[in-house]
Amino acid sequence: MVNIVVELSKYLMIVMIAVYTFECFAVFSFSDEYTKKSILLRQNVLMFMIHFVAFLVMYLQTEEKKMLGFYGMQVILFLAILILYARLYPKVSRLVVNNMCMLLAIGFIMITRLSYSLAVKQFIIAGGAVAVSLAVPVVIRRMKILSEWRKLYAVAGVVLLGIVIVIGSVSHGAMLGIVVAGINIQPSELVKIIFVFFVAASLKDDRSFRNVVITTTVAALHVLILVVSKDLGAALIIFAVYLVMLYVATQQPLYVFAGVGAGSVASVAAYYLFSHVRVRVIAWKDPFASYHEGGQQVAQSLMAIGTGSWFGMGLCQGAADKIPVSESDFIFSAIAEEMGLIFAICLILICVSVYIMFLNIAMQLHDRFYKLVALGLGTCYIFQTFLTIGGVTKFIPSTGVTLPLVSYGGSSVLSTVIMFGIIQGLYILREDEEEDIERKKAKRPARTRPGFGPETREPSRRKTAEAPKEAGRRASAGSGHAKKAPEGAPGRVRRRTDPKVSEKRRG
Repeated sequence: MVNIVVELSKYLMIVMIAVYTFECFAVFSFSDEYTKKSILLRQNVLMFMIHFVAFLVMYLQTEEKKMLGFYGMQVILFLAILILYARLYPKVSRLVVNNMCMLLAIGFIMITRLSYSLAVKQFIIAGGAVAVSLAVPVVIRRMKILSEWRKLYAVAGVVLLGIVIVIGSVSHGAMLGIVVAGINIQPSELVKIIFVFFVAASLKDDRSFRNVVITTTVAALHVLILVVSKDLGAALIIFAVYLVMLYVATQQPLYVFAGVGAGSVASVAAYYLFSHVRVRVIAWKDPFASYHEGGQQVAQSLMAIGTGSWFGMGLCQGAADKIPVSESDFIFSAIAEEMGLIFAICLILICVSVYIMFLNIAMQLHDRFYKLVALGLGTCYIFQTFLTIGGVTKFIPSTGVTLPLVSYGGSSVLSTVIMFGIIQGLYILREDEEEDIERKKAKRPARTRPGFGPETREPSRRKTAEAPKEAGRRASAGSGHAKKAPEGAPGRVRRRTDPKVSEKRRG
């Protein structure tokens, strides 16, 4: 009986996430609020059903009652997110909230299947991150001086990254974080957000060559510190975010070409300078040939994806826990093995839907600073997603970054949830801007053309009464009683006649 439930559950979850993913894009084609609300509500139902089916299967497989208690705690968290955002911020983007909850739910499901203790830690961190993010829209909406803190952003980013070099702990050959009270904190995750605010504040008004050079120097310092600490994934993200924001702010393709050229040279230099970079490139070229020399992760990832095929092995039916660091860097491979490639592709499309929403908000904002912030955060999110999925599928060399909101990692979850909170604040600002525009249109006079009254389309009474008098004066001025203008007077064109024709007429 349990095997039948497990087998049916994977098809049921695939159908439900496919419908959910379709509605992520279908909601953009409707303009009436009633239809949108019904679609978004249906997404909530689908998310809770997927979450329930997954934990039911894991409970039947393990027969541990703690699974039921943990499931109930997660349901309370998701309900709190949906209700609090709706109550505190009526103008919030419900689609962004739904996608955040869905990504968190998928992460909780897979991490719980791989390691219950890590899932509990992830849940606690996610709950704290959501509590912090609820205050972020207020900060974005009320603090109008965020665009003036350019130097503060630059100093804060460099100092936080510098601390890692001095007292950072080494993990997988790289200095990624620092340990505070037994908690491992990865400052580069928060620096990505600070860096976006720095670039937006620097390029919002001044796009001169001198200012571009200064901004590029600070950005290069961020990347250099990350390269020295061997956190190449974060370095790539900051590099890509800066190039996109620089191009959008200046509209100069030459800057992009120069940046890509410099990045290519730096990549070749990193290959020869760092041994772990060479190992990852060799593993990317042929992971099976270099299985014992660093290719094990990628090889196991590819075998897991191939084993799962389109519909997956079913939760707890595969060997996802055999993939190295499957709960963080390679969680996409674990999802593809046990929940299927269709489910994994839907997960990618949900991430794309989040990115489209970020871009939509960026394009509709009028303030250049906030427009660049939304664009930078969206680029940061989607590029990190690309690096993660591209690395586990052997599309690009593995960079060791997490899948936002899905992979295990406290700093990653905290920074991503804060990022979503910032986007919600910008969405509310956009709604405020549209309301201000509508209010100004309502206060503007109905008609401002000369000769028309402010409240009616008819000409004003005074000009209507004076019209016949004016016409009479023009008629008398054009009559034969008017004096003739002298020859050569300006404004009169004399007709030239041929002398021979005049004589013939006289003859």
